[in-house]
Amino acid sequence: MGLLSAVSGLLRPAPPADPAVRAALQRVDALVDPLLKTTPGFDRHLAAPVHHALGYCEGLVAGLPGPLAVDRRAFAADPLIHALFPTPDDIPLMLGRSQAVRDYLASAESWEADHFYALLAARREEKRQFGLALQGDVVHDGVPQTILYFSDHTLVEPRPALAATLAGLRRSAFDSLLQSFKCHVEALRLEREAVRGDTSVERAHLTVLRGRTPGPEYAIHTRRLAELDAHLRAVAESLQPEHLARALAAFLLSPEMSLRLEPVSVRVDRLGVVVAADQAGAGETLHFPELTGRDRRLYLVMLCRIDRAEAQAAVDAVMDRQRRFLLI
Repeated sequence: MGLLSAVSGLLRPAPPADPAVRAALQRVDALVDPLLKTTPGFDRHLAAPVHHALGYCEGLVAGLPGPLAVDRRAFAADPLIHALFPTPDDIPLMLGRSQAVRDYLASAESWEADHFYALLAARREEKRQFGLALQGDVVHDGVPQTILYFSDHTLVEPRPALAATLAGLRRSAFDSLLQSFKCHVEALRLEREAVRGDTSVERAHLTVLRGRTPGPEYAIHTRRLAELDAHLRAVAESLQPEHLARALAAFLLSPEMSLRLEPVSVRVDRLGVVVAADQAGAGETLHFPELTGRDRRLYLVMLCRIDRAEAQAAVDAVMDRQRRFLLI
């Protein structure tokens, strides 16, 4: 009886994937390549890697700091917010210029709460300069300094509830992984076309050489053509749906190679000057994570909380300035 139970268990179909995995598999079909769905056992082979990648994205979003208030009051009170913006006036300027904020405020859901949550991303920059510095009890001029500042401020997934923002960020993180793999697929396709072109040129050259007396040049180009043909077959084989499905499974099992958070700690004074480690008691130590995405650039990321009325006033002010500029 035990043997029969074991055999029937082997023949029983695998349980269906949970809804989150099924939805993610649909994203694979939409974002990477529709032909992947044609591979035998697509759902079965990719369910576990997709589940692993979803769990990784959930942990990644859970590791984001915040939510922190982003407004003029926070600029004065929070060292990180103070370091993120050159002046308090740059906060409403960022809000007013953000297309994501404009779209959110134009939607009906923006009226559900008097504040909203979003992901704030910005690129960390440094510049060298000479300035004043206190060394001991003496102020010196022309001292080499490193200035910390941030650029390319971007707001992502504004929503009236924090849970909705976090859910949107988890989806975006998984989509980013798929887009990274799609870039790999596109690179393979470009490589295939380039090798095809080189092969055509080499064949044409050999055609010319065939009409001449055989010599070393003909042998060299024959070997070159054989190498190109082998390379073309290898690239074409790697683009077959079953090979892409296996490569995608391996990719999703190591998502940290394409998307990860790295902790950063840096000590700065109120002017943004990086403070040396031997200057005890000077400045504030800032702690924040940096995200490495598919463009390989680093972004400070954190969850923020923004007052709806202040955001609306910022958008109205920016729109008013744009209208005045057009009139002038």
